Amino acid sequence: MAAELDAIDAKILDLIQRDAALSVAEIAEKVGLSSSPCWRRIKRMEEQGIIARRVTLLNYDKLGLNFEVVANVKLQLPSRENLEKFEQAVRKWPECIECMTVTGAVDYVMRIVTTDMHAYDAFLRDKILALGLVSDIQSRIIVNIAKRTTAAPLGLISPYVPTQDR
Repeated sequence: MAAELDAIDAKILDLIQRDAALSVAEIAEKVGLSSSPCWRRIKRMEEQGIIARRVTLLNYDKLGLNFEVVANVKLQLPSRENLEKFEQAVRKWPECIECMTVTGAVDYVMRIVTTDMHAYDAFLRDKILALGLVSDIQSRIIVNIAKRTTAAPLGLISPYVPTQDR
């Protein structure tokens, strides 16, 4: 069930998903509230799980992590036990920054970030294939990222539509 949000809640969410370092006073000023009611709204949305966590986004290229791959993974036998084993292993691999169970010809789509092709090859051999669960991997090396955002499209759920580009 979707949470009930008003336009001020949506504005607050839009601001903090763009910059989680904003103080409550700065957010309150931008949405036209005083600090206390603004803080209460933020706390309520945290308690409701709407605000899951606040993080810092890092620039992969500046860190030398400029080899990114989307891998389609098919398990030999997609049983409940094998799915659970695979997902448990994936959670331990820092190179895998996203892993989704999908419908269709493959079982998972993964986003993997490494330093280079050799590191990706080692990841495939030493981690994914070493599990003994995978029958096929189709890797797509990302050449260019036309758009990347972590921002939720709040305009779809609220009368408030963000006006700034992401």
